[in-house]
Amino acid sequence: MSRVIALDAETTGISHRLGHRVIEIGAVELIDGQLTGCQFKTYLQPQRMVGWGAERVHGVNDAVLVRKPRSSSKVAELLGFLRGSEMTAHNATFDLGFLDNQLHLASIPGTQA
Repeated sequence: MSRVIALDAETTGISHRLGHRVIEIGAVELIDGQLTGCQFKTYLQPQRMVGWGAERVHGVNDAVLVRKPRSSSKVAELLGFLRGSEMTAHNATFDLGFLDNQLHLASIPGTQA
């Protein structure tokens, strides 16, 4: 049995090194190449404004994020969903760099992008 998680993250801007943060994570589970219906989706409060260029790409603005949870409150849930799987992502280097940074900010070791 092959378990793969297809993951995507949206952000406040183009670089976590410039202080940009993850604002949305979506992931779906595939077993042997078939969607199972099991998914993880959350918006996150980034504690900074969404850049206008990023908003043009994904359509998520500051008003959408007002009462959303901080990433630290969702980390354990995300890691539990990912545990034991392979991952795939459209822009994996970008997404994993941001996710590793979020783990670092939450004091959880990641793969360090």
